[in-house]
Amino acid sequence: MKILFVEDDLEAAAFLSRALKEAGHNVSHASDGEAGLHLAETEEFDVFILDRMLPKLDGLSLLKSIRADGNQTPALILSALGEVDDRVEGLRSGGDDYLAKPYAFSELLARVEVLAKRSAAPETETVLKVGELELDRLSHSVTRAGEKILLQPREFRLLAYLMQNAGRVVTRTMLLEKVWDYHFDPQTNVIDVHISRLRGKIDKDFDTPMLHTIRGAGYKLDAGEAD
Repeated sequence: MKILFVEDDLEAAAFLSRALKEAGHNVSHASDGEAGLHLAETEEFDVFILDRMLPKLDGLSLLKSIRADGNQTPALILSALGEVDDRVEGLRSGGDDYLAKPYAFSELLARVEVLAKRSAAPETETVLKVGELELDRLSHSVTRAGEKILLQPREFRLLAYLMQNAGRVVTRTMLLEKVWDYHFDPQTNVIDVHISRLRGKIDKDFDTPMLHTIRGAGYKLDAGEAD
């Protein structure tokens, strides 16, 4: 499981990060809200663990920004504020669970694992739509503005993943792991080639591009905003 942990108490962060890693999980740590937001926007995680009181951007504001971008990764909020109103505010800000400090690591781990299992439920959405672009998983068909677009199997998987993450920057690492099943970078131009081919098919005959290269970050599919 890949976890984003945002906590400004470096001693507590080191302890919890080490414990999570010993439990077999991959942990990325950020010590303030802005750094946490950057990681959430540029990498893919299975679960977020967010401290509520953070410098630069507090945990609830961070979570609201993440949710506003369409990112529904499960989030566990940690806070010394444990009253009912505090928990309600955290959940209404987009949290999936709320754990008051101090807490037992065994309880935190159990809650994180439950959230991860919940998010890993089988994909039930068979038709994806982004603007005038539509992808049907069952018929394996793609259309834009009603016009059929023929894609190769890998191009179809690539487009489906981009559509699932529409409006978000998708990194090279995310594509390698989710589309090519690589958990390392083979240092080839396979992604660039497929992105180029896909762009030629979904954008070439239309006035407004949908597939964008975000220099230094990755790629983004949107509903068709002009560059």
